[in-house]
Amino acid sequence: MFVRIGNTPRDYAWGSTTAISELLGTPASGKPEAELWLGAHAGSPSRVLSPEQTGGADDLAAWIAADPMAALGQGHERLPFLLKVLAAAGPLSLQAHPSSERAAAGFAAENAAGVPLDSPSRNYKDPFHKPELIYALSDRFEALCGFREVGESVAILDRLIADADAGAGAGAGAGAGAATRAGAGAAGVAAGAAALAAFRVRVSRGVASVDAAREMLRETVGWLLGGGADVEPLVDAVVAASARLVAGGGGGSHDRELRTVGALAEAYPGDAGIVLSLLLNRVSLRRGEALYLPAGNIHAYLEGLGVELMAASDNVLRGGLTPKHIDVPELLAVLDFTPLPVPYIAAVHVAPGVDEFRPDVPDFALWRVEVGADVEAGKDGAGAGGGADGAGASGGWHGGGAEGAADGVDGADAGGAGDAADAWDGADAALTNGASDAGFVASTSTAGIPLAEVMAGSPDLLVVPAPVVPDAPPATIPLRGAAIALCVDGAVELDGATGLCVLRRGESVYVTPQEASITVSGAGAVFFATANA
Repeated sequence: MFVRIGNTPRDYAWGSTTAISELLGTPASGKPEAELWLGAHAGSPSRVLSPEQTGGADDLAAWIAADPMAALGQGHERLPFLLKVLAAAGPLSLQAHPSSERAAAGFAAENAAGVPLDSPSRNYKDPFHKPELIYALSDRFEALCGFREVGESVAILDRLIADADAGAGAGAGAGAGAATRAGAGAAGVAAGAAALAAFRVRVSRGVASVDAAREMLRETVGWLLGGGADVEPLVDAVVAASARLVAGGGGGSHDRELRTVGALAEAYPGDAGIVLSLLLNRVSLRRGEALYLPAGNIHAYLEGLGVELMAASDNVLRGGLTPKHIDVPELLAVLDFTPLPVPYIAAVHVAPGVDEFRPDVPDFALWRVEVGADVEAGKDGAGAGGGADGAGASGGWHGGGAEGAADGVDGADAGGAGDAADAWDGADAALTNGASDAGFVASTSTAGIPLAEVMAGSPDLLVVPAPVVPDAPPATIPLRGAAIALCVDGAVELDGATGLCVLRRGESVYVTPQEASITVSGAGAVFFATANA
């Protein structure tokens, strides 16, 4: 059975006001539209558009609760995944998600302690893990993701220290405004230089080995988020030195990281997460590329439009760039402090026009199917590259040179309005010449290396998504239980074992397990969320 579903986008302050509506061809509300949830999660269950199909139940959660056999098939009681369209015009919080074991224990402990489910200080809203996958729909999708190699962070700090030392010798100078919050004029710049030097010593302790890196990162993150007196002057010094380097064209191979510092400082002045960003991989996904974020991975989406698929949970441990609750001890217990390459996940090419992303969890897999001669390869909807407020490619994703840090941060505040794009990048030539990530970042790891280069050097990894061939024939995908389909371009016909339906751009449908497999025909692009086991 095909059950048409819909929902109202969540109006989180960081959301784009146009990107979701442009992608789906729906009227914009004029307010931030951050996430469109398609699933049965209690936080925002999808509406059933024809309740007569579901015994009168008007949302997926109610239908599954009333008749799990019809909705999910035998032996299942909950939909294990949640599909979202995410549109960020400004940065989300630094965050991580727990393992299944940690989530179950934390949920039980908070229940036993009598913490209300709607308490702002609650960490665990449910007993489930929340690994997630993000697929870029916009020309670029900007993010911070996982701890980078310690040597790379030290190199960034060396650049900042050289600038701060020069500034201390010459007086406060241009761009030192943030530093003077901790002290006036030259004295403030000198204090900032000292704070940077001390922080470099702290971070350098992690260079010797992976174990040393883990120990240093755990201690450093705890210190940064602990709110000690030494943190504020460090934040000010990082912001001031970054601004001077960007304004003077001195960012070099770290220009993008320094622009990100400026944008984060505009959004969350004085936040320790600004400094923490220098310890993380800075990622720019091109359209069609994806990340997989397992339990313990610290990350923050900065800007862009994407399809997000995750385990059906709302457990978030935050670590900065937010006015919301931060439980530092619990975050430290959840985080994976191992420096790792960017966690790309590439598609398995199942057939022409059919790609599948399969992470190492049973909860979900993402399919992308494109059929027909009238659909541009990789287009993913007329609105995917649009968006006047920074969540698309129109005027948004390609940086503006040295002035980008000043121009781009306008509107990158917590409200997410305006065009923040230039703040997140600045290496236009590398990107327009085909580099995916920070191809201009020198590194001995894969952090910051374009996905295509990573895959070329690692034949054991999955291949990079290839362009869809014109006149792609009808495609068939197997179901692993129930599925959710979302059409992002054109119109497609879905033909199952017992029924069929037509989906047009912006429409979505819940597919029950008895359809067994779906043959897609027509001319359009559609995403499917299914279980992975």
